[in-house]
Parts: sequence; structure tokens; C-alpha cells
Amino acid sequence: MSSHHRIVPEFAVGPLNRRIFGTFVEHMGRCVYTGIHEPDHPTADEYGFRGDVEALVRELGATLVRYPGGNFVSAYQWEDGVGPVEDRPRRLDFAWRSIETNQVGTNEFLAWCSRVGMEPLLAVNLGTRGLTEAMDYLQYVNSPAGTTLADKRVEHGVEQPWGVRLWCLGNEMDGPWQIGHKTPQEYGRLAQEVGNAFKRYDESLELVACGSSSHAMPTFGEWERVVLEACFDHVDHISAHAYYEPIDGDRVSFLACSEDMSRHIDDVVATADAVAAARGSSKRLTVSFDEWNVWFQERWQGENSVEITEKPPLIEDVYSAMDAVVVGSLLITLMRHTDRVGIACQAQLVNIIAPILTEAGGRAWKQAIFEPFALTSRHARGIVLRLAGTSPLIDTPRFGQVEQVWATATHDPQTGDVAVFCCNRSVDRSIEWTLDLSSFAGTALVDHVTVEAADDPDRYNTADDPDRVVPVPGTSSLADGVLTTQLAPMSWHCLRLTSNPS
Repeated sequence: MSSHHRIVPEFAVGPLNRRIFGTFVEHMGRCVYTGIHEPDHPTADEYGFRGDVEALVRELGATLVRYPGGNFVSAYQWEDGVGPVEDRPRRLDFAWRSIETNQVGTNEFLAWCSRVGMEPLLAVNLGTRGLTEAMDYLQYVNSPAGTTLADKRVEHGVEQPWGVRLWCLGNEMDGPWQIGHKTPQEYGRLAQEVGNAFKRYDESLELVACGSSSHAMPTFGEWERVVLEACFDHVDHISAHAYYEPIDGDRVSFLACSEDMSRHIDDVVATADAVAAARGSSKRLTVSFDEWNVWFQERWQGENSVEITEKPPLIEDVYSAMDAVVVGSLLITLMRHTDRVGIACQAQLVNIIAPILTEAGGRAWKQAIFEPFALTSRHARGIVLRLAGTSPLIDTPRFGQVEQVWATATHDPQTGDVAVFCCNRSVDRSIEWTLDLSSFAGTALVDHVTVEAADDPDRYNTADDPDRVVPVPGTSSLADGVLTTQLAPMSWHCLRLTSNPS
């Protein structure tokens, strides 16, 4: 069986939005403490952040990071995390039933972002707090010295304002589990009030309104409509969240879950555009897909199953070769929607359903899902191109018939580099895939690597054996402008080519 596609420079989705390679750090479990921050660790820097983790974060290639939550933010008092560390209070975090020591707060985190080269996306608490507290936090973070809150930041050792541009207006406020859960009418009005104030402070700020916390929420669509009818004029993005797993062992649908993400994006975009049309507005919001990943929620016993303590080991899922293929396919989906996905954050960065795992006081290593993210972020450049062609269809219990080959490509007109990313989403059928590159003069194949899962889909990396799931050379050839690639079942591929710059 074979599949045939073609790319040409004119078939453009749009410029690759590098903000889709975002990540997420929440005060939850061991993401912060013994994850990114551990003052007693042998590799810790002068600020208490782990050097071994920082090196892996740089290799991962994340461009943006959301903080401090997540469910955590909906009861967070930002004032607890600033000022002298020794004076900071110990609080019970109601979201994750943990003791929060506040040893890491806003200034420590933003300084870490600056050192590792990631743009921060700060969330404000609109669960237990509201407009006044959000305005205070904005002033503390972004105002120049000369007013009370900015002078407090200076007193805390940070002379210059941080200039944070991206802000989430709360988190998953549609969820009944959320501290301070609200109806769409209640939240829409609050988001309008905060958005109005933030834009009056600085029109260049980019604000994310809370969309539905899942495509499967009973209020999905209606929530987005009601919220955006209230705050449309004051926000720039609306959030989407999605986590995937092989429900009841259904690996066929799991491998095709990028179909659900694609439909999710399309549905949110359609709703936002309908609100715009009803207002006679040409404004186009983009989706902030600021939580996505594989998460085995069927295995999760809930936060009530864990003793209340500091940094409890919460949802430290271990990822397999099959999970790596799925993560690669989800990144392809985000790129295919680069024109309407403004932000995306894989959740989370370290230990909590993460590409990086650590031992307290010990080692850090890459999970199987690390390399598809790192390679995509490293090699995707320039313009995202639409693929024209056909693919055989496969039947899935959850999504019906879907394309077997799921792919995208980028082209950098300045360098002539072409990067191709593709997945074979079949559980058991290999396929020969051809890609017509004849529109790109002088094309040459540089490299082809793959993660293949079919021979042992459950294998995973450990601290003792960190290279059980790594990219290996793929099988492909280029002749007369046509790339021919062999795609094994359950496989993700990254191919790099060069062509003469246009």
C-alpha cells in the first residue's frame, strides 16, 4: 500500500508560529521542587535551579512557558511568592492538597525564564480573587519604579520591570473541580473587566480567555460563545486543553487522537469567528492550546489519594515508544493549524506528565516523548506548507475513518531548508509514502530519523537505561524530485532536506 503527496512553496498555511513549542510549569507535585529547583542538588546554580535540568530544557527547545498553573493558580496569592524567601508563608494548596513553601515565586521564576531563554505566560487567579488582585499583580510585574507596587518589586531586588506580555485570565473556570468555578456568564463578565483594565494599562498585552477544559465537556462550544460575547473586544486568544490516552486499551484510536485535536481547534475557531461575525468584527482570535499531552487519567487515583505533604509525587507518568509517536502527531497537528493556533504548551515540563524526569538529589533523563518535541522545534522553520494528495484511510472506534499518514512540512525561503514530519497512524500496516518535491530546485536529502513503536510499543526510558527509545535512522530515498519513505506501523518521522533558496 502507498500514499502520495506533493508540496509547493505556494501551498502555505502561514509562517510557523514558534510559540506553539511552549511548555508548562505548575506548582504541583515535583515539577518545581526537585524538578527545576533544588538548591542542594550537585548541579544547582547560585539561584538554586538544577543545571542538569536546565541543559535538558535548552535541548528540548521550548520557546514559551506557562506559570504558575493550572488548577494551582485558582487559589494562589501571588504576594506569598515575593520578598525575602525566609519570610514567605507555608500554605495549603487546595487544588493539589499539597504544602506550598513558596520558595520559588514570581521573581525567581521569571529570572529563570530569562536565563534559559523562554518567554513567560503568566496566569492570574480569577478563582478566589478578581480584578483588584490581578491589577496589583500586573503592576508589580510590569510597572517601572515610582509607584507603590513597582517599588515593592525594586525593594525585592528587581530594579527593572519584567515586561511580561502574555497573560492567562484564570484557568479552566468551566470545570466544576476548579477552585472558584464559574458559570460562563460569571466568568465572561470577569474576563471582560480584567481584560479591559489590562488593555488600558498596556494595549500591547496579549490576553488569553479561558475556553473549555476539554472537547468533551457538556458545555463545550456554548461556554466559548457566551464567554467571548462578553470579553471578545478585550482578549486575543482563547484557551483549549486536551489530554489523550488509550481508553479501555483502544490503541487504534489513541494513535489517531491527533484527529480529535484537529477537530477541537476547528470547533473553537469556528465559534470565535461566529462571535466576530455577529459583531461585524474583522478581529480574529487565535487558540491558546496551553495544555496538551498524553496523560493516563484512567490510572490517576486523584489528589485525595495522596497524603498532604510537600512536593508529593503526583502523576509522574512514564512514556513509551507509542506515546512518543502520538506526541509527534499532535505537534504535526499544531503546525498544520499555525495560522489559528497562537500559543501551545505541552503540560508539563518536569516530572508531572513530562518529557523530563528527575530523581531528588540525583539524575535527570529524557522520556520517550522528549525527542519528537526537540527535533520538531529544532528543525521546523519558515513557512508551514499544506500537503496535497491522498492517503489510505483507517477505521478507528472513536474518530471513524482517518488518514493513515498524518504529515506536514516547513520551508525556509532564506536557507532553502525543507523539513518534513509525518506519522503512520496505523497499528499494524506499513506504508510507502512518496512526496513530490519537484517544485523545490536542487533538493537533496540531509537526514531521516524515526521513532518506531510497533516492535515493542511499551518500551520506555529509565535513569539506568535512558536510550531505550531514541530516534534511529529511517529508510528513504530521493530521486527526480520525489522523496520515497518507508513508514513502519506506529512510527513518527523527521526528514531534513535542502533546496536552492528562492
